[in-house]
Amino acid sequence: MTRKRLVQACVLTLLLLATMGATVASASANAGTPFDATPESLFQQLTDLAGARAEIPYEPPADVLPDALRGMTYDQYRSIRFRPEAALWRGEARFEAQFFHPGFLFPHPVTVYTVEQGQVEELAFDPELFRYEAEAEELADAGRSDLGFAGFRLHYPLNTPEYLDEVVVFLGASYFRLVGPGQVYGLSSRGLAIDTALPAGEEFPAFRKFWLFRPEPDADSITILALLDSPSVTGAFRFDLQAGSEVTVAVEKRLFARADVAKLGIAPLTSMFFFGEASVRAYDDFRPRVHDSEGLMMQTAGGEWIWRPLTNPARLRGSSLRDERPHGFGLVQRSRDFSEYLDLEAEYHRRPSQWVTPIDGDWGVGGVELVEIPTSDETSDNIVAYWVSDTPFRAGDRRQYRYRLTLFDDEPPGEPPARVVRTRSGWGAVPGVADPPPRSLRRYIVDFAGGELDALGPEDAVEPLLQAGSGRIDDLHVRRLPDHAGWRATFILDPEDGQAADLRLVLTLDGRPITETWNHVWYPDER
Repeated sequence: MTRKRLVQACVLTLLLLATMGATVASASANAGTPFDATPESLFQQLTDLAGARAEIPYEPPADVLPDALRGMTYDQYRSIRFRPEAALWRGEARFEAQFFHPGFLFPHPVTVYTVEQGQVEELAFDPELFRYEAEAEELADAGRSDLGFAGFRLHYPLNTPEYLDEVVVFLGASYFRLVGPGQVYGLSSRGLAIDTALPAGEEFPAFRKFWLFRPEPDADSITILALLDSPSVTGAFRFDLQAGSEVTVAVEKRLFARADVAKLGIAPLTSMFFFGEASVRAYDDFRPRVHDSEGLMMQTAGGEWIWRPLTNPARLRGSSLRDERPHGFGLVQRSRDFSEYLDLEAEYHRRPSQWVTPIDGDWGVGGVELVEIPTSDETSDNIVAYWVSDTPFRAGDRRQYRYRLTLFDDEPPGEPPARVVRTRSGWGAVPGVADPPPRSLRRYIVDFAGGELDALGPEDAVEPLLQAGSGRIDDLHVRRLPDHAGWRATFILDPEDGQAADLRLVLTLDGRPITETWNHVWYPDER
């Protein structure tokens, strides 16, 4: 056998072992060599497997679902419910796992393994784990033990000791959603984003296999491993979830390029913004705002805090906040009062915010890219934010990233300065003038509060510092708001020949910044 064929045979053997639920080490154990599957040892073997898979052509997952499951309706799918009494580790740990039925939008099941006392065991799909109610009754006999699950969710006593709340769900492609105390599900995380918003179309990598390490009875943390695969990238993922008064996830990913990748998005966050206080278009809706997140926030390597209000644009928009190894970034739902949404069903005031803290790895020089997609309703996620390195990811390359995800309400980790509490804009004309200016003339007001601002009085020399990428700025000034409610900066933007204007505004005291930087891009077709 030639060396090339020998390598191919070894790779195929690795893949066969993975398909059967075994690893190289567990095969050695079966041969008489003791093996204790720890998170570290299994993650290394998963890394080796991901690297081996990147050396061979991509094979899409097989269509294993019966027609009845593949073609089920939304009402049928929502009528299939996991039996809580059948949850994994129920009554044996503070965590328990429940599983999702395959079918509907999830036609490619994943394989789930448990790791207990060093032993790896595959969890078999069983229709008896589910209740098939109402429209789904006819599907009760369609399942087989070799199907696999669509995904899973972990429960933990987040809010009271007596009740196990959902804390994370892995379901669909490489998506997972987290929720903290007092929160309801909102934005999503992803394992990876590939070619988002490029003309050739986005590629959606998917987690194919999961390994759940059984937690100790009183543990408030749990480890999950995952294998990711796509036409362009393979990857080994480790998630260390810490639950309690604060929910965090330490993420480590080891990526291998099977093919050249035009854009590799690291630590992607996906959310929804329909309309809010800064929206320039009117909506026929009783609610004053509708969004899962209202702004992108970033702390640069130099310590600057940036706030970028989100928009529902007239057409797809992409922008980048440039940096090298930033301190962090995230999507934030700052407005936490019910009165700001008036929605009893969606409870947008309880949607989580999420922060990405890079720890180490191949972050380098790049930018936090924000993609804003037009949407006509609140059912579609139209906001994506992620880190993109300037270094291309080419076939045969390998990268590693470690970062921490933190759930919060409105205040991210660290010590941010005074923040933007309100952004409004409108036509910059003076009412009643005989010869009004063009509609493109814009009046902006940006209100700041908190931090050092709260202790300042009208006599303090607070100054606005404003930069505009294009256009002319007039009537820039800052004043204290009534009732000690903060400070307002206001200005008029006279755009230049219909060009977009990138605006950056910060308040200073004695020449030093005392607020975060407000960043906004005016587009000529957004009026």
